[in-house]
Amino acid sequence: MRIGVLTGGGDCPGLNAVIRAVVKTAVNDYGMEVLGIKDGYKGLVEEEFVPLGLEQVTGILPKGGTILGTTNRDSPFHYRVRVNGQDVYVDKSEHAIDVIKRNGLEALIVIGGDGTLAIAQKFFEKGINVIGVPKTIDNDLSATDVTFGFDTAVTTATEAIDKLHTTAESHHRVMILEVMGRDAGWIALHAGLAGGADVILIPEIPFTIEKICAKIKERNDRGRRFSIVVAAEGAAPFGGKQVISGINEGNIYNPVKLGGIGKFVAEKIAEQSGHETRVTVLGHLQRGGSPTPRDRILATRFGSAAVYALARKEKGVMVCLKGENVLTVPLKDAIEQLKRVPIEGDLVKTAKSVGISFGD
Repeated sequence: MRIGVLTGGGDCPGLNAVIRAVVKTAVNDYGMEVLGIKDGYKGLVEEEFVPLGLEQVTGILPKGGTILGTTNRDSPFHYRVRVNGQDVYVDKSEHAIDVIKRNGLEALIVIGGDGTLAIAQKFFEKGINVIGVPKTIDNDLSATDVTFGFDTAVTTATEAIDKLHTTAESHHRVMILEVMGRDAGWIALHAGLAGGADVILIPEIPFTIEKICAKIKERNDRGRRFSIVVAAEGAAPFGGKQVISGINEGNIYNPVKLGGIGKFVAEKIAEQSGHETRVTVLGHLQRGGSPTPRDRILATRFGSAAVYALARKEKGVMVCLKGENVLTVPLKDAIEQLKRVPIEGDLVKTAKSVGISFGD
């Protein structure tokens, strides 16, 4: 059996661990042949493959990023081509299917988030066997308890909060840390709890500057002359909109770039409270670096489980973590809805109990 594997969407720690597990399990347990597809679906359309054997995946377990490359553009169903000096978008899905068949690929293992897996579901509906592996640092796929990459991103954000604490206290400043989280505030919430933030702003709970300033004043009145605010990039003020920093050309799932909520909040706090503020935007630091042990283990389990699913002749499914077990669910169910932070859930309740404000 010959299978293909690709990584799509934003990169994150643990992708290489999945690739390694796919190759080792496929070769060691089933004698399969594995082709790596370069740069996500772009490599599928352009027929850019690389053979993956045991030698090619040696030593990649602790490495961040992906040896195959990735992109959050280049959907075969909405593919950018140059015609008469102009960019136009065409459906290249039938061409991609021809490439799959011509190269003898009996199945694809697709590692990605909701956008990448939505494309995988379209291929499955066109008769291609696809096994999905959930990847997103945002942890916003509802069919799995957790996605790999999330733990590493939270660890990076928490370390940043720890460092901001010392400089904030020394200079009596309000420090705002902007983290990723377009539609779900899992990173901000987990890192804010772990790092002892005073205010956490997430997309699920609209905030007001007045409530944030009230929390800062409360701390100041108690002699705590500094505060830490953690803001997810998708957070928005009550009655307002998310802060947009640009356009994601060619990305049909996330057409706009978010960013700037930290600067917005900092300026408003300074205006209304008079406190000196500083902003740190973590940005792609959250996507980089070596995966944590937890992410390495989960990614390895997911990679092996994807091959097990193929061996069981499962089709159109995604591997997922449910409790302590790795299971499979239909791809269409996996991408049906995002997993957002429940505002009445235990994590939010706990955060409020220990004195954290959500600006609401």
